Amino acid sequence: MRSLLCLLLALPLAAGESLQTLRAWRGSTPELDGVLSPGEWNDATTFASVRDWIPQFSPVTSDADLALRGWVKHDGRRLYFAFDITDDVLYAIDIPRWLPDENPLAHELSQKGFPWFGDEMEILLNASNEWTGNEGTRGNGTSWQMVANLTKSRLGGVGSGGLLEGEPRRLQSAWDTYRKWILDRSQEAAIKPKPDGKGYILEWAINFNPCLEVAPGRFYEPSLGERPMGLNIALGDLDEKEKGAGNGFHFHHEQWLAGRKNTRTQMREWGTLWLMPGPRR
Repeated sequence: MRSLLCLLLALPLAAGESLQTLRAWRGSTPELDGVLSPGEWNDATTFASVRDWIPQFSPVTSDADLALRGWVKHDGRRLYFAFDITDDVLYAIDIPRWLPDENPLAHELSQKGFPWFGDEMEILLNASNEWTGNEGTRGNGTSWQMVANLTKSRLGGVGSGGLLEGEPRRLQSAWDTYRKWILDRSQEAAIKPKPDGKGYILEWAINFNPCLEVAPGRFYEPSLGERPMGLNIALGDLDEKEKGAGNGFHFHHEQWLAGRKNTRTQMREWGTLWLMPGPRR
């Protein structure tokens, strides 16, 4: 599998071509509490590993260092993801909170900050499944990039994990949209360290309306049938500063479901999430 991905990444991606495809079937509504209760995600599509994902920084070579189990489904109104992350060192929990040389304001909860600086997950979704050239997310319901950080959030501040405004955060309209989604709970997340400290659990909910705009003013609903959307997922792992020597911002790992190093946020390089109107048969 790893060698196949390397071969694919050496080739140009044609329009609509995907390296990864997931399907979100209709299922039960999970409780957003940062706990994977027995049976809660049995009706979801599962995916796993990050060693076969695309490294932006140092590759992951051990599941004990960083690994992932994921689930995705919907309940007819909201799209849900869950992640069970294995991580041997939790930034700002197991080790002191340090700042990158490039930005001493990295933890400021403003457009000057780095929302993704820390142990974090990112979901990038192109509900319209359309793009032009090397276009990145637009920061609205048609395409967006949001961040869930283990140790800071818009609602709880620095020290409390949850959602933060993602990219393009310097675009005022995107920043305002993302902030509104968090404050009015159009997107919600619960994130908790595991009891043994070797990782964390994240549960994330995304309202179809206003976050999955498939056409101007039209949001996904099961009556639209099977619908493909562009998808990328990032898992960021920040450890001791010296572990990221030679990497941007001294990041240790940043693994991506699809795409290529340095261009993984371009929508043309993403995988595909199929929204399925009914339950898995």
